[in-house]
Amino acid sequence: MRWKSKRGPMGKWSRRAFITSGIAAGGVVVFGVAIRRGNRTDKVRSLIAGANDALFDIWLKISPDNSVTVIVPHAEMGQGVHTTLAMMLADELDADWSKVSILEAPSHKEFANYALAKGYAAGNVDFPAWLIDTVDGFFFRATQVMGLQITGGSTSVKTTGQFAMRVTGAAARAVLLEAAAEKWQVPVNQLSTRDSMISHHASNLTATFASFAVAAARIRLPAKPVLKRSDQLRIMGTSPPRTDIPAKVDGSAMFGIDASLPGMKYAAIRAAPVFGGAVASYDAASVQDMPGVRKVINLDDAVAVVADGYWQARQALDRLHVEFDDAGNSRWEQSGIYRQFADDLDKSAAAGSEEIDVEAGDAATGLRDASTVVTAEYRVPYLAHSPMEPMNCTAWVHDDQCELWLGTQNPLGFARDVSNALDIDLEKVTVHNQYLGGGFGRRAFSDIAVQAARVAADVHYPVKLVWSREEDTRHDHYRQASISRFRGGLDASGNAVAWHNHYVNKHDPEEAPHIPYAIDNQRIVYTESSTHVPWGFWRSVDHSLHAFFTESFIDEMAVAAGRDPYEYRRELLADQPRFLAVLDLAASKAGWGQPLAKNSGRGISIHRSFGTIVAEVVDVEVIAGELSVKRVVCAVDAGFAVHPDGMAAQMESGIAYGMTAALYGEISIRHGAVAQSNFHDYPMLRMDKAPLVETHIINSGEALGGAGEPGTPPIAPALTNAIYDATGLRIRELPVRLHDLGQTDHRESDIA
Repeated sequence: MRWKSKRGPMGKWSRRAFITSGIAAGGVVVFGVAIRRGNRTDKVRSLIAGANDALFDIWLKISPDNSVTVIVPHAEMGQGVHTTLAMMLADELDADWSKVSILEAPSHKEFANYALAKGYAAGNVDFPAWLIDTVDGFFFRATQVMGLQITGGSTSVKTTGQFAMRVTGAAARAVLLEAAAEKWQVPVNQLSTRDSMISHHASNLTATFASFAVAAARIRLPAKPVLKRSDQLRIMGTSPPRTDIPAKVDGSAMFGIDASLPGMKYAAIRAAPVFGGAVASYDAASVQDMPGVRKVINLDDAVAVVADGYWQARQALDRLHVEFDDAGNSRWEQSGIYRQFADDLDKSAAAGSEEIDVEAGDAATGLRDASTVVTAEYRVPYLAHSPMEPMNCTAWVHDDQCELWLGTQNPLGFARDVSNALDIDLEKVTVHNQYLGGGFGRRAFSDIAVQAARVAADVHYPVKLVWSREEDTRHDHYRQASISRFRGGLDASGNAVAWHNHYVNKHDPEEAPHIPYAIDNQRIVYTESSTHVPWGFWRSVDHSLHAFFTESFIDEMAVAAGRDPYEYRRELLADQPRFLAVLDLAASKAGWGQPLAKNSGRGISIHRSFGTIVAEVVDVEVIAGELSVKRVVCAVDAGFAVHPDGMAAQMESGIAYGMTAALYGEISIRHGAVAQSNFHDYPMLRMDKAPLVETHIINSGEALGGAGEPGTPPIAPALTNAIYDATGLRIRELPVRLHDLGQTDHRESDIA
């Protein structure tokens, strides 16, 4: 089987490629012991610990009152990651969960997240103990260079949790036991720990962790401590209340938009409507006398108005006449973008110049010899993120420093970008990260922080920049639009013998278009076709579109073969027991095969993303063209659910987010700019339209996978497959609202 190179789209290196290639090229071997992560506690003590706290590595402190604080290097944006990561450390430490608190790591270079990079690039490689400090040192240096402190990609638990939280907890427990053994003059193997206490039962001695913490913190932490077996876990696998919920319920939680500083002013902004455009002219004097208006600032590609209040700034901005140029991009229309995609697919196919993802067997021969060839083309539109909290950032430039208050998925990366924009040292930029009112990938982009910092650098007081919903919709970093074409070969018995897939534009993760099915002859290829529309990480990234493509087409192949879609998948997954278990559980819990009411349909899909396998079954009803989604049954195997309630909540969240996009989501380009502006033309799933969601968890014991994103990819194909089952209409272009479900379309797949 041939796989694509590690280069990302259009020749750009992805983070995985950069880190993996660096280590493979000799980052560890060449530098050897010269690069070590070392003990960094003295460098961060003033940021996270008091004078009497015992600090273990940079992730844990134990205070004299025997309380335990876990320092978490990830943002909390509703996914519950603070609680889950703290659970992983506390369980290995044998801490009393009622005495555990959580502190988000500051945006400081010493908190560059080497564990995330290590887990992402090296996976579960079992490095020998003598090499671990060197390996960690390499990844630490790499993440410092990259400004990597990111939350995203469903990586937190399987990387930081595994390689920082659990390891630190187990290592700290080991040195606490060593310190206790030294003080009590007893063998270490006669000591036990439980609920932040150490005991020597033979002599009836018991004392708190805090009693030994100062001495233990002086001992070098073991690089490769023994982690607990699954049957030894006491906190992981349970569902304690999330620590972020009480403040969100009583209103005391601080989000970025809640920031308030003495003397602070507000800013509203309008960017060039056509991507790539710039400010040509504006008349600041026309609004300067409006109440509360302080200043109009030209940011080259946008104009900001600063005023005493946000509404004053917004009113002035609405009145301000600004001329923008379009950089020649106003010629673009959505239809023209799709036409370019189609033309580029045709040209590359004719020239044989496609980039290869997967090549196994001989797909061309398999298709030529097939009894039946099924063909289909699918399309998906651009999508915006639309987090509940509008994009915002408060910036204060003073004393040659810049302070930022906002919610970001990458605090250290934002600090780096702002330092570059203002041409000041990175050490002079401080990010005060807050709770995020939704992220989904959008808050990994620093445009709002750079804008706020540039505005604040032009005045002598703090400024809170708030984007309007219109600005957010029209100046996002969008999930890409795409076209994907398929040809599938069936033998005389309806068995799948060939799979050919050709699609437009590849992003991360590289495995998103790959299929788990046992089809011997596969050719999966892509063609780059660039546009002026800015691309961005969107929940589950490429998985969000490729699951729709592949799971729709496998359904079409099942129908062409005259087989039940669930049973057809089962046959093709016979040698994939983990996939099969997830598929069977979803089908069983959904009552697959049981009769449905008139005008109803049921659809199924399965997809692996971020190390997690998710199958979903959707029940729908379509009456007089009106669609009602009744029920979604979800089965998930992420290896082990550290916080089962949190896992279920993330599945529900991913389903709601993906269903919103499948039913309604469409960002379209008109005259080079985004045509949509707010929730009236970019609607969200409402509570009265949301289905019942049931989640069933499998703890397979396999390597940990993610939770935040894997629930999203399967929902679109399961939904459209259910619509086909109910109506005979095969939906190959999203969103669903573009289609008249009252006009039953019995066109099957194009079959040769």
